[in-house]
Amino acid sequence: MTQKIADDFDRKILRELQADGRLPNIELAERIGLSPSPCLRRVRRLEETGVIRGYTALVDPAAWGWTMTAIATIRLVQQNEDDIVMFEQAVRGWDEVLECHLVTGSRDYMLKVAARDLGEYERFIKEKIARLKCVASIETSFIMNTIKERRI
Repeated sequence: MTQKIADDFDRKILRELQADGRLPNIELAERIGLSPSPCLRRVRRLEETGVIRGYTALVDPAAWGWTMTAIATIRLVQQNEDDIVMFEQAVRGWDEVLECHLVTGSRDYMLKVAARDLGEYERFIKEKIARLKCVASIETSFIMNTIKERRI
């Protein structure tokens, strides 16, 4: 069960760990103005209560050969349970999809998709998304430049 963030020290801990999840506790404590023991207790509490869900490495998409990123918005034929389950199960298995969000408005889902080039993106659309019977329409915008990227 996720607990709310207790105070400014928790917020500072989270900011520092989001910038560098491998930060040693002694350095983390120094940066946020706590001694190491209470700092470590706070980090463990944030982990145990689900505020910190895990740690990961952020990999440059270009290192995988992915030189382009697109935002694909998807409208389903119907918003019934079968179509939702079909779409969400398919998306979970596609490596090209970096993020998938259920959204409000005229579309049902927003996908952040990485590809090596336009041809690969076209194949992804034709061979994966468009083949799903639950998909009514697909609209794509290509990301030209990322101005700001941040996790929470």
